[in-house]
Amino acid sequence: MSWTKVCELHQLTPGTGVAALVGGQQVALFYVPEQAPGLFALDNWDPCGKAFVLSRGLIADLQGEAWVASPLYKQHFNLSDGRCLEEEGTAVRSWPVRLEGTSVYIATSVD
Repeated sequence: MSWTKVCELHQLTPGTGVAALVGGQQVALFYVPEQAPGLFALDNWDPCGKAFVLSRGLIADLQGEAWVASPLYKQHFNLSDGRCLEEEGTAVRSWPVRLEGTSVYIATSVD
């Protein structure tokens, strides 16, 4: 797997998301330290609202899992796997994330 450094952990605000351009793709990166593993990444594209906005969504704990509610129509996307709670069969891509020391990396390709 190839990894791209996107930021340092101290640059992220707990409980919020931020957009990053990774390999030409908009990725929504979320830092939720109370939910293992704490760092999550999804496509920033909201397939319901048809806009790049998921990084601006509100993070919620539903059924013991971390979700982000789209700021447009409020559909919830699971931070672990990208599935949509309200619309069966709808999902966004989930990106592998890792922390090396204080550096945050997102996988850009599988070798």
